[in-house]
Amino acid sequence: MSEENPAEGDHRRASIVTALREGVRRVDDLARACGVSTMTIRRDLRVLEQRNEIRRVRGGAVPVDAWTFGHRRGRSTAAKDVIAAKLRPLLPERGGVGFDGSTTVHSLARLLKERPANDLTAVTTGFETFHELSGTPGCRAYATGGTADLHTGSLVGPLAEVTLQQFALHTCFLSATCLDDSIGSTEFTADEAAVKRALTAVSRRTVLAVDSSKLGRSAVAKCLSLDEIDILVTDLDPLDERLDPYRGLVDLL
Repeated sequence: MSEENPAEGDHRRASIVTALREGVRRVDDLARACGVSTMTIRRDLRVLEQRNEIRRVRGGAVPVDAWTFGHRRGRSTAAKDVIAAKLRPLLPERGGVGFDGSTTVHSLARLLKERPANDLTAVTTGFETFHELSGTPGCRAYATGGTADLHTGSLVGPLAEVTLQQFALHTCFLSATCLDDSIGSTEFTADEAAVKRALTAVSRRTVLAVDSSKLGRSAVAKCLSLDEIDILVTDLDPLDERLDPYRGLVDLL
């Protein structure tokens, strides 16, 4: 048996968690959805339970309600590193940028600390991302304020949206819970979707960064249509056939 690529396992386990949060519960159904054996699913569920991302139940599993930033940061790490490296050249050396509170975009903030810009102003809806950016040379960081979304930890609500209206940004960097070629990007909560739309509204360019496990899926709250996204960045090669549904609709990186 050939050894599995760690990124493939990360992607599959991320897909499992997403499927659980969408209502798929049984091991057999998860195996069919992921195209792997039930034995592989059971191994993945043991890993996810150790990370406290899911709870095993008879015949399957359910998602853990408290999906903390730390838990999410530990998922699909290889894919996030690939995406962050692709995102770094899209950052201007000076001017204003927006960062959402996702762990994917947080990976870009960490990379920026290693390779600083010259005179960058960054506003973010993520407390952890603000903390990362505030210690970065050549970067002036602002946090929006607002209420922490219980599902994501992002700062949301009227205060966050009003704060964003005070900025005129060059580029905003967002992630998404899911991305579907007909629906666009979606989120687990309407508040999270609203604050990301507010970031887009004050930015000249919108970059959406998602790992490939999120493609072809949808969550409950609509966020951005594909025509509102300028560049789609994934961990895949831009020529990968899994990106065919988005080809010609957005720039792929």
